[in-house]
Amino acid sequence: INGQHPLTWADVTTTSFFPAKPLGCYGDGGAVLTNDDKLAQLMDSIRVHGKAVGVDLEGRTFDHDPKYLNMRIGLNSRLDTIQAAVLIEKLNVFGQEIEWRNRIAKRYNDALRAHVAKVPDVPAGNISNWAQYTIEHPDRDALAAHLKEQGVPTAVYYPIPLHMQPAYEMFPRVAGGLPETERLMDVVISLPMHSDLDEATQDKIIAAVLSFKA
Repeated sequence: INGQHPLTWADVTTTSFFPAKPLGCYGDGGAVLTNDDKLAQLMDSIRVHGKAVGVDLEGRTFDHDPKYLNMRIGLNSRLDTIQAAVLIEKLNVFGQEIEWRNRIAKRYNDALRAHVAKVPDVPAGNISNWAQYTIEHPDRDALAAHLKEQGVPTAVYYPIPLHMQPAYEMFPRVAGGLPETERLMDVVISLPMHSDLDEATQDKIIAAVLSFKA
């Protein structure tokens, strides 16, 4: 936003390296970014079984590798070397990846704006990395079926909002719930989006959407 990296917006931000993401590895992966050294050490500890880190060893002696001194209950959440190697190379072209995705998103928006309920506009001063391209359509399920017949894959990501998941049934909900979230769950649909999407293929996707009659 306005040229500032997400890390400046909060003390902690997260990112996914899932293969379909703009900065994706070849398996599962992700990262946590922070501008707080103590938090960085704490998260480093939690990701490796609660190992001892610098702040834990102040005033303490331990004769072995600190990773074998477990100061807290943690996880095994390390990024393997192969995934890290892939990501390091992809960082070199990450800027170009974002440019390509923004060009593709603009073509979608220009072609679909007048034909669907809503296209995903980006506020002025903001840059999106377009991990997804998601539109709103009042007859979403019928549109998805139509596109499938046309050979166009679609997705409805996270069809059940977090506050409606079974794992959270025992927690109280604010009166009225989350009406905008609950509205969107029935109308959003994501179209193919990746940096290698050529114009001819994208035009076929657009034409398939435009040919749908609700």
